[in-house]
Amino acid sequence: MTTHAYDLVIRNGTVVDGTGGKPFVADVGISGGLIAAVGTVTGSAATVLDAQGKLVTPGFVDVHTHYDGQATWDERMQPSSWHGVTTVVQGNCGVGFAPCKPADRDRLVYLMEGVEDLPFPVLTAGLPWNWQSFPQYLDALGERRFDLDIAAQLPHAALRVHVMGERGVAREPATPQDIRRMAALAKEAVEAGALGFTTSRTLNHRTKAGEPTPTLTAEEEELTGIAMGMAAAFDGAGAGVLQVVSDFHPDPLAEFAMFRRIVEQSGRPLSFSLAQSHTAPDSFRLLLAALADAVDAGLPIKAQVSPRAVGVLFGFELTVNPFSFHEAYREVAGLPLSERVAALAEPARRARLLAETPDLRGPFASASLSAWSGMYPLGATSPDYEPTMDHAVGSIAAAQGVEPQAVALDHMLTNGGRGVLYLPFLSYGYGSLDASYEMLSHRDTVPGLSDGGAHVGMICDGSFPTSLLTHWTRDRTRGPRLSVQAVVKQQAADTAALVGLGDRGRIEVGLRADLNVIDYDALTLHAPEVAYDLPAGGKRLMQRADGYLASIVAGQVTYRNGVATDALPGRLLRGARGPASQRAGEAVREIEAVPA
Repeated sequence: MTTHAYDLVIRNGTVVDGTGGKPFVADVGISGGLIAAVGTVTGSAATVLDAQGKLVTPGFVDVHTHYDGQATWDERMQPSSWHGVTTVVQGNCGVGFAPCKPADRDRLVYLMEGVEDLPFPVLTAGLPWNWQSFPQYLDALGERRFDLDIAAQLPHAALRVHVMGERGVAREPATPQDIRRMAALAKEAVEAGALGFTTSRTLNHRTKAGEPTPTLTAEEEELTGIAMGMAAAFDGAGAGVLQVVSDFHPDPLAEFAMFRRIVEQSGRPLSFSLAQSHTAPDSFRLLLAALADAVDAGLPIKAQVSPRAVGVLFGFELTVNPFSFHEAYREVAGLPLSERVAALAEPARRARLLAETPDLRGPFASASLSAWSGMYPLGATSPDYEPTMDHAVGSIAAAQGVEPQAVALDHMLTNGGRGVLYLPFLSYGYGSLDASYEMLSHRDTVPGLSDGGAHVGMICDGSFPTSLLTHWTRDRTRGPRLSVQAVVKQQAADTAALVGLGDRGRIEVGLRADLNVIDYDALTLHAPEVAYDLPAGGKRLMQRADGYLASIVAGQVTYRNGVATDALPGRLLRGARGPASQRAGEAVREIEAVPA
């Protein structure tokens, strides 16, 4: 039997090592799931990848996903793993499925359905519910195998409902006893391996019936108490990060000041979601300034920002479209897509569709489904995520002398009824990504907010890492760009550091062998498409990319040219569980994680 010096060697690649330094040509040798050599690597290897002329990067770390359900029934965390992501962090926005008493299961499912557009039938068919406590949920994940590493956070909504029952659902103030119980469970969760705790304070997060998330109005005492529970973990050494999403309304600086006080008292690092509001498009700068002041004062706070606008997709195959509330559409909405397309193309029905005035109830429908000046046809091949105003549905209609409804209808009928309209609703306030550039360039931000695993019928942003690399370093024509080395550092080392994962994110001897080999010139996003592969036959938006020649997790090649191999080296990634060195940032994988 031949003995090799290395399990895998990547030869002659252009290494972008995650430190922010200039790329350099080198080999990378891998043994036992770790990076063993960087430079001129001699000695034989069981597998050799020729990367001449290609980029070699650390695997990307996506800190804002919602694979909480999918990870219990699926081995492949697609679409994220199609986009160079080798570690995902789930449980964001305060929603998830643990802790959970059997009587509360439907409550949490209905909340996830409304907040993250994950259908009730899919979740009820897919979730095994072989847990009640959060440590039991981690144990259930720990028995599974994946195409990347998965880390989990404790969601506030589940915690609040578990402790307070109906009072928690009704958003009643927590009593001191409630807070002590939640703090104890938060301490238990991080000691079991949760990377942190997450909460939501936004009206955008509602059940499907329109009820706000249970955590919307949680008071400072409750949030501080939970954070202090995490600070008490491991005999007071503390563990875990805090993640919050907020409307920052009506007083953004007062809201931020509360978050700052929580960090000051608990010592726990915090990140918050930051985007440009279209109703107050310059207000994000107030929060950036407050953030910089807090960081200058020594506080561990970061903002998570999106590499492109957060946008809703409309189409006849998707959750909603601009005609969803028209009677002429509702009459045929239950037909198979091909039959529905034929019915919608009939002249009489088309005339009715264009003439009807729908009853658009609710803030989302009334504000979004006829926002023609900010709605864009999305290309069927390579989508443009920074379109100019003259490409909006309203502008096209004006140029053609027709109603915008006609332009929208005609586009959605293309490609067999699979045409998609794109409505950016965050970080596109002035019709460009200039605000995103400003946020991405800020010292105290990291890329996030992809929501991979969620919004299966309306949003498809799990491809954010590829957009970050292609648009911001190569393709952008409407403003300044970023360097490849800066972007790789952001999406790998900086995101890993945000959640305390000091063992990955850089190409350095002794660190995790999570890597990508990328054909940078060929790296291209496909258009989103619908797959019918969820439990109970559920559908989801998916988006592929060309150019990822190989993705490597723990030294094993998991994808070649975008196609999955048989390797499933990904495991549950637990946070601090033992010695102080681990609490300082070295996470612990399940024992089978690195092959002997």
